[in-house]
Amino acid sequence: MPSILSVNQLSKTYEGGHTALDAVSLDIQQGEILALLGPNGAGKTTLISVLCGLVTPTSGSATVGGHDIITGYRAARQMIGLVPQEIALEPFETVINTVRFSRGLFGKPRDDARIEEVLRQLSLWDKRDQPVRALSGGMKRRVLIAKALSHDPQVLFLDEPSAGVDVELRKDMWDVVRKLQKAGTTIVLTTHYIEEAEAMADRVAVINKGRILLIEDKDKLMAQMGQKELHITLDTAPLTLPDAVAAYGVKVIGTRLTYTYDAQDAPPLAALLSDLQKVGLNLVDVQTRQSSLEDIFVDLVKETAA
Repeated sequence: MPSILSVNQLSKTYEGGHTALDAVSLDIQQGEILALLGPNGAGKTTLISVLCGLVTPTSGSATVGGHDIITGYRAARQMIGLVPQEIALEPFETVINTVRFSRGLFGKPRDDARIEEVLRQLSLWDKRDQPVRALSGGMKRRVLIAKALSHDPQVLFLDEPSAGVDVELRKDMWDVVRKLQKAGTTIVLTTHYIEEAEAMADRVAVINKGRILLIEDKDKLMAQMGQKELHITLDTAPLTLPDAVAAYGVKVIGTRLTYTYDAQDAPPLAALLSDLQKVGLNLVDVQTRQSSLEDIFVDLVKETAA
């Protein structure tokens, strides 16, 4: 699959000496959803701001659809839609005029059929004549997305799109993003909700202190770096753990034994369960748990902070 956005050694250092981006390189493939994860101040919003032409990089380069973000700014920006964190909308303007205006800003001719299509796609058509101030927070988020899509961009940046919305509206937002991807839009998503990335992303990039720590296919990442835990509940708590069982490195808390192993390994589970029975420890329940994307993310950030 071809890359629609390429970033090469992109850096940004502000006048005070703070380096927000430190030689960031990545390629984003056409039609994918890339989740950009990182703690506060990691450089997520700075990276988006540079790619959208809102902040000038100190060094490095980037292209969108082959257009350089500096020398070919207008062509590159034409291909980008941006949904910012902040809800900055004219409160007294109607929804439909708000979206029409954004299309005009990019020099696109008036196209009421296209605007209707975008509003229907985002379940905003029945609210098209309402003033923005009459909308709920979740609907205002949808208006921001409609504005960003009004000029038919090929790349959509969603900077914390579900911040401040409730769980139900957040899931609605996920459905909207999936529909956009099916329509061919490339999506770069920054989020603090790890479950959001786990539910939607094709690939995950983790950034911290202005540096990209990794870029990996989500499923492959979880298979390579994830761990599994086997939780065994016994009928009684053992006073001491027999050597044959302790040799597996299990942890004991009351009647529960926990055995941790790498997800990609082939653990000796059958042997462990057999040895438990041999030493007279009776099983009541057995459960497994695989580490989540959040576990992996926390571990990565801890490593760079150390």
